[in-house]
Amino acid sequence: MMAFKLPFYAINSIATSARQHCARRVFCLISVLALATGCSVIDKPTRATTYDFGPGELSTQALASPPVPALSPLAIADIATSGGALENQAVLYRLGYVDAQQLRPYSQARWTMPPAQLVRQRMRDRLSQQRVVLNAREGVALNRSQNTNLPMLRLELEEFSQLFSAPDASVGLLRLHATLVEITPAGERLVAQRSLSVQRPATSADAAGGVRALTAATDAAIDELDAWLRQMPAR
Repeated sequence: MMAFKLPFYAINSIATSARQHCARRVFCLISVLALATGCSVIDKPTRATTYDFGPGELSTQALASPPVPALSPLAIADIATSGGALENQAVLYRLGYVDAQQLRPYSQARWTMPPAQLVRQRMRDRLSQQRVVLNAREGVALNRSQNTNLPMLRLELEEFSQLFSAPDASVGLLRLHATLVEITPAGERLVAQRSLSVQRPATSADAAGGVRALTAATDAAIDELDAWLRQMPAR
């Protein structure tokens, strides 16, 4: 019986087709493995946690209590800063045991607005519980319309950071320079100046602990400023 032989070109065609089919299967397998590996290795970027000073006092007792005698109105200018580090929304810290001169930002924590704006907002909310609080433009307009000498508070935020004295020990540190002026028809007149440096301990050595400490330091500084303003003679 004679053996049936395929022509050479047919054998070559079958071999080529088999190789192509095998290559396609290998390519598909590699693609699936690469896709699965990529999904497990590449992490999605995490969004930074944002912080503010909280909702403030939520007690309703003040609504039921008799009104407190109002203090004289006060204008508060926008708070200036002493450098670019405080003009953004970074939560800053210093490693005092390594290099206290270097400000470092937390990579995954941010304020909802620049610190100077947060401090001014907190100050206005708290001081307005006892007196009328205006911004600088409102104060100037009131002075012109009523021909009164209105006090204005000008502030410069010099430090607002979490200071570490050791890897597990830190405080929230706030420094303010306050200038009280009087708006007169002839211009501003200097009344008094003072500097404040307030710190409060952090309950944890991270951004959340620093935020809580800086909130407490801000409230303490506002209390000091309030007491200082009350000592000023009425005009």
